[in-house]
Amino acid sequence: MIVLNFAHPLTQPQLEQIEALTGQPIERIVEINSQMDPQEPLAPQVSALADRCGLSPTEWQTSPILVNPPSLNFSAVVLIAELHGRMGYFPPCVRLRPVKDALPPRFEVAEILNLQGVREAARVARSHT
Repeated sequence: MIVLNFAHPLTQPQLEQIEALTGQPIERIVEINSQMDPQEPLAPQVSALADRCGLSPTEWQTSPILVNPPSLNFSAVVLIAELHGRMGYFPPCVRLRPVKDALPPRFEVAEILNLQGVREAARVARSHT
């Protein structure tokens, strides 16, 4: 599995949690700086961000990819739309959460979000309303 990390570096325990939750080994981690210029339009910046992943069109469409999205909400939503266009489906995403009472603060993997599954369930719900 390829992990596209648009956020803080992932720790070894987090990577182990990801492998346990997905049941797949991580073959490659691509670290992408997701800093945005707030004075410039967002969509072209996010497209360039996705380009920096260095994946071929074939890799986008056939490789198992997991996304750790950027923390900035607007960047994250535009990135998910961009990746959907490249991949043909919504990518699964990592959700981190703070470890309760941890000093210094640290984060653990809370879950892997199956965005494609969310979309499909919403389509079914739409047809029954």
